[in-house]
Amino acid sequence: MSPRGRAYRRIVSRRNWAFDIAVALLVGVLGQLEAWFGIGETHRQGPLWAQSLLYAVTALLLIARRVHPLAVLAGMLVASLVEFAAVGSPEGNSVALAPVIATYTAGRYLERRQALVGLGLGTLIVAAWATFDPMNATWVERLGGMAWLAPSIIAWLLGMLLRVSSLYREQRRVTVEQQASRAVAEERNRIARELHDVIGHSVSVMTVQASAVRRRLDASQGVEREALETVEATGRQALAEMRRMVGVLREGSGAADEAPDLEPPAGLAQVGRLAESFRSAGLPVSLSVSGQVRELPPGLDLTAYRLVQEGLTNALRHARELQRADVSIAYGDGVVELAVRDDGTAAAAPDGVGNGLRGMRERVAVYGGSLVTRPRTNGGFELVATLPVDPS
Repeated sequence: MSPRGRAYRRIVSRRNWAFDIAVALLVGVLGQLEAWFGIGETHRQGPLWAQSLLYAVTALLLIARRVHPLAVLAGMLVASLVEFAAVGSPEGNSVALAPVIATYTAGRYLERRQALVGLGLGTLIVAAWATFDPMNATWVERLGGMAWLAPSIIAWLLGMLLRVSSLYREQRRVTVEQQASRAVAEERNRIARELHDVIGHSVSVMTVQASAVRRRLDASQGVEREALETVEATGRQALAEMRRMVGVLREGSGAADEAPDLEPPAGLAQVGRLAESFRSAGLPVSLSVSGQVRELPPGLDLTAYRLVQEGLTNALRHARELQRADVSIAYGDGVVELAVRDDGTAAAAPDGVGNGLRGMRERVAVYGGSLVTRPRTNGGFELVATLPVDPS
């Protein structure tokens, strides 16, 4: 099947087919009522069966209007030319109804050049009708009859408008998905670099300690010395591999030229200073800590800090009429619960799928925790995270 055929197959679902068949039946019934009983007609021309046959053929062609819009219009043009030339053009609603629908379809589903061809075919149908209408005795009257082209033009413009709107929505959806994917990838790179700092520090300490112990061994402890040498070599190799992998991540994320971060790893111990920086930026922040404060593993501690930072950043950026933001940290039995709540009105209501929050979900997932972001019932927004201290 050709690419165009596959595209049409995606367009035409069973529901579309059923709808188009229903439209064709309705147009056909209206045409037959006009042809045989004069309902909706202005002037019938020639044998009634000829007019009835024309309306039946043009209505039947509408079934395939989405699959082959130009072929449908061409078929209507040929059928109309034959009937108009043979017996004259009738006047009424049904003579224009099927071509108008087909012209709308061309504007709705075809690219611009093909859609213009569809409009041209619709114009030729109206021109043929005006030319062979016996009620138009002069060429001036025939040209005046072209005023009935207006419904076809309006239908075509409506179809084009809907097509452009649909393409815009699809492009916007793809753009949002790409931005979300890029944000997740960038956050994963950032997590990898931060974990490199945390793990690298620990492995370095282990290697130095092993080296120090090895130097204190005497000549009779050859087995122990060999084991410690293996630990040292393995630690150095692990550090080299981590540096190499983080270098690849920096190149892939465009961060290869960034200056190294010489600040100590952030953690919940620095949350007070973080809150003060947001107060300086104009966001009143209250901080409460409950439970038995204890030292967290470095990676988990950093993730908890980033969660609080992201929650306060969202409040500062997206909330209007903001009076305050509350940060609570609760040390429980095997878990740490974090919450950032504000009382503002969302300028663009956060729904939990922002790029920053996607990144936070990546961080929480690393440690097997949970993250909930939602509007509050009494106004404002909240970010609530639960992090297991000893994830399985």
